[in-house]
Amino acid sequence: MLSNQLQNGMDRAKNMWSLLPNTDENEDDLLSILKKNDGGGVESLDYEVIENYAYWDEQAQRGKLFVGYSVAVKWLYALFIGIGTGLAAVFINMAVENFAGWKFSLTFALIQKSYVAGFIVYLAINLALVFSSVYIVTHFAPAAAGSGIPEIKGYLNGIDIHGVLFFRTLIGKIFGSIGSVGGGLALGKEGPLVHTGACIASLLGQGGSAKYHLNSRWLQVFKSDRDRRDLVTCGCAAGVAAAFRAPVGGVLFALEEVTSWWKSQLLWRVFFTSAVVAVVVRAAMGWCKSGKCGHFGSGGFIIWDISDGQEDYSFAELLPMTVIGVIGGLLGALFNQLTLYITYWRRNHLHKKGNRVKIIEACLISVLTSIISFGLPLLRQCTPCPKPDPELGNECPRPPGTYGNYVNFYCSKDNEYNDLATIFFNTQDDAIRNLFSAKTMHEFSARSLLTFLVMFYTLAVVTFGTAVPAGQFVPGIMIGSTYGRLVGKFVVSFYKKPNIEEGTYALLGAASFLGGSMRMTVSLCVIMVEISNNLKFLPLIMLVLLMSKAVGDAFNEGLYEEQAQLKGIPLLESRPKYQMRKITAKEACGKRVVSFPRVVKVADVVGILRSNRHNGFPVIDYARNGETRVIGLMLRSYLLGLLQSKVDFQHSPLPSDPRGSISSRHNLNEFVKPASSKGISIDDINLSSEDLEMYIDLLPYLNPSPYIVPEDMSLTKVYNLFRQLGLRHLFVVPRPSNVVGLITRKDLLIEDSEDSDAMELQSTSVRARRPDRRVHTRNGDVESPLLNGLLVSNTDG
Repeated sequence: MLSNQLQNGMDRAKNMWSLLPNTDENEDDLLSILKKNDGGGVESLDYEVIENYAYWDEQAQRGKLFVGYSVAVKWLYALFIGIGTGLAAVFINMAVENFAGWKFSLTFALIQKSYVAGFIVYLAINLALVFSSVYIVTHFAPAAAGSGIPEIKGYLNGIDIHGVLFFRTLIGKIFGSIGSVGGGLALGKEGPLVHTGACIASLLGQGGSAKYHLNSRWLQVFKSDRDRRDLVTCGCAAGVAAAFRAPVGGVLFALEEVTSWWKSQLLWRVFFTSAVVAVVVRAAMGWCKSGKCGHFGSGGFIIWDISDGQEDYSFAELLPMTVIGVIGGLLGALFNQLTLYITYWRRNHLHKKGNRVKIIEACLISVLTSIISFGLPLLRQCTPCPKPDPELGNECPRPPGTYGNYVNFYCSKDNEYNDLATIFFNTQDDAIRNLFSAKTMHEFSARSLLTFLVMFYTLAVVTFGTAVPAGQFVPGIMIGSTYGRLVGKFVVSFYKKPNIEEGTYALLGAASFLGGSMRMTVSLCVIMVEISNNLKFLPLIMLVLLMSKAVGDAFNEGLYEEQAQLKGIPLLESRPKYQMRKITAKEACGKRVVSFPRVVKVADVVGILRSNRHNGFPVIDYARNGETRVIGLMLRSYLLGLLQSKVDFQHSPLPSDPRGSISSRHNLNEFVKPASSKGISIDDINLSSEDLEMYIDLLPYLNPSPYIVPEDMSLTKVYNLFRQLGLRHLFVVPRPSNVVGLITRKDLLIEDSEDSDAMELQSTSVRARRPDRRVHTRNGDVESPLLNGLLVSNTDG
């Protein structure tokens, strides 16, 4: 009978879970899903190096010294990104801590006379800060809402979203985070710091902001999507390093969570950037310890040093620690599902009513948060202070308006403290420090911890998705450390061992909830070790992370993946769907492609660009025998650049000679779209009737060697190729009729000789000179065609 009741209970739980929205699509409709979505208003990035005539002509003009110069500039940019992100983090933390310090000091001063007056001032200050944040976002920087991590993850995955890396987004992120976090909302500033670092990196890469006249020609060195991607990766790592003072964790976060492209050279630059951030933050904190930064010295950056905590653990404690991991996975998965449901409702119903509704919503949540955080401690009876211990330095009760444990709030006696106010009536950083604290046995009652867990969990779910900069790292740590400390209380009372610390279980609870919600493992493990400053907890943190991630994955995807899907960001995850093995490349192709001849009339180019949204077009040429051959791929951005400059227009429909100096006519940066902008459109280009009758030879500017797959290749292999190489377009062609050669690993082992123009192939031990890439045939007779008989191609990007 017991087994039947258990089975019925599990079935009922599954049915209730199925009522919540699920982001997993129907597996049978995978092919239709692949075809129906055109990108949802986003655009792909061009990470591929286009080795056309213009590219090689520009490389020849630059010479050998440019390679060393570009490497030096990249390292210099890494230094600037680290300094800029570190200073931005110091400014945000300093502002948040001072606003919170002034708020709590004034409130504690007023409640000595009247709790009503203190509550009114407390609510008014929170409301003013939150209003400033939501007003900045809604009227100045809409892209600054949320954490920004799903958008940055999409960017590094190859998706460009309008406005994400703008200068005004950076300003909105900084000042919006100060208002939302300082206003006491159940969110954090760590996620926005990742976005802030990415914005700083992107702006440095393109020389600043031309719109606000804050640009420099000296910094405009790397403007391609490929180089900007590396800079943004450095910015993401710098943001995490600045948020948690965890430089190694920042490097691993960029590697594990956001980027889909990695190389050893980038690893060194990312590591250097994170190290620079750590130096800047430590220098700023050392300067502020003298009292020059107001309340900043009392709260400061996140680092919950519990090196004096639990020294060792027994084998019997692994069971409750495993329970913490399971709880974290369940609560994290539920958090993702509830936030998905509420965000979906906001997006499709509430936020469609305009900015006024967004402002009202955020202000109402601020009022609700203030009422709960101020009112619930009033309902809690105070607890007598423990015996003073001079070695610990935990003064009980704490003086009004100061930071730390044992807050005296609405207590009738001087030697009492309010444990619920110790969590609620503090900044989140200090509340977590109190929950992690060691040698504070029985400071928090089980009822207070459970009350805070339920209320703060609800507030975090409701607050996530409002039109303010919001991160989920610190709220997740708050939630996890609360139930972790609750489990620790039961472990202490059950095992009755003096060496067990409740703060240790609070740390493990924080790791378990973040693992169950965000599904990170390696980077999160290192971050938690760095902020706790205790390497002994490493195996325990690994255990709870693995458990929470495994439990959470059984229900839904991670928080950032869920939000990216909801926002229509088409991420290519690391693993393709299983059903892709049964689909071929030809079946996955969308509409039939639109192609250009090698020499095309300007009017035809304008007509095609206006009639479709393709970003890549195959270019067709004809041999002397009339055979059709594909000679390359032409990007829309290049066509728009050629139409705008008009220097390549010609009167003759015959092919021109591409061996002329192309670099004197164009700089390849002219064809690169600024980061997160819509770029120029065909409607922005003014062409006269005479211009429309001219012709353009596309050969010097097309990509002569795009990536190609046979039509019967499985979509799984296509997916892996697309993601690992960071492609934007991929030609799908019929099965080739012959093989020119076969390349093995030996053929790729090249040794440089003394002559820079010669190389030695180890597989043949034969010296061969590098072929001249500028040799070509004229009059349209292409002797070495790219491919013969193109059938279908996927060129939407």
